[in-house]
Amino acid sequence: MDMMFSLICMFLLMICILVGVAFLTLLERKVLGYIQIRKGPNKVGFMGIPQPFCDAIKLFSKEQVYPLFSNYIMYYYSPIMSLFLSLLMWVVMPYSLVMFSFSLGMLFFLVCSSLGVYTVMIAGWSSNSNYSLLGGLRAVAQTISYEVSLSLILMSFLLLIESFSLLEFMKFQKMIWLIFLSLPLGFVWFVSSLAETNRTPFDFAEGESELVSGFNVEYSSGGFALIFLSEYSSILFMSMLFCVMFLGSNIVSIMFFIKMVFMSFLFIWVRGTLPRYRYDKLMYLAWKSFLPMSLNYLFMYMGIKILYFSLLI
Repeated sequence: MDMMFSLICMFLLMICILVGVAFLTLLERKVLGYIQIRKGPNKVGFMGIPQPFCDAIKLFSKEQVYPLFSNYIMYYYSPIMSLFLSLLMWVVMPYSLVMFSFSLGMLFFLVCSSLGVYTVMIAGWSSNSNYSLLGGLRAVAQTISYEVSLSLILMSFLLLIESFSLLEFMKFQKMIWLIFLSLPLGFVWFVSSLAETNRTPFDFAEGESELVSGFNVEYSSGGFALIFLSEYSSILFMSMLFCVMFLGSNIVSIMFFIKMVFMSFLFIWVRGTLPRYRYDKLMYLAWKSFLPMSLNYLFMYMGIKILYFSLLI
């Protein structure tokens, strides 16, 4: 019965995430519209609210075309795997019921986000197109580079909290949020999240001017929709993770969801404001700026813990 209850809860969570993703796309189009001093989608239904569902129906009902020389099985399954992994990450949600929120949640997140690299690589390679391959290679290099700084920031907090569980993050921040203790790390985490989810100003995988939409250029209808859904699901997940790690959010309060919407809005705001980075500058930022900073904070937290234990002794 416990297993059945967990599976039903998981299924409901997936539905809520997909509905959230649908309205996140609507929010993005509306916000970008107002940033560019125009209306967003406003014709379908009341204020354009059913627009995401119309887009989904249109995409999934279109004919699925695929390149003749593609490696069809891998080409077909990589978007499905991409969405599966981005939804699987949500099982680390810090529920008090401990549905799937196991004690190694942060480790599970790192594993799933690392596996997501392979889906991008296979999507770029399997369609047997030079444009896709170039886009895939750039996306993989970018994701791997920024995962290093994400992992080091996580290690800093894991040293401080001494647990891999997200529930411990919430308990640890009852008195003070971690963003006040480590504001620069919060900025680095947010920028790394932008790079990890292939968002502007780091959207080199989809730099239309030179890459023709990158690794997903050969995808149409359902395949493209699945890649699109996985990207926006990752944005929501990274917003949730930022709230839990830095903003001391209790998941049962309404403030948690307000903070989460605000973080998602920041992703959109950055897209509407900043131009795309140059590729060499992106790599320079990851390896010459973020990596040393994350390492310094790691050593600082390590020093704090050693000092704390030496005082206890």
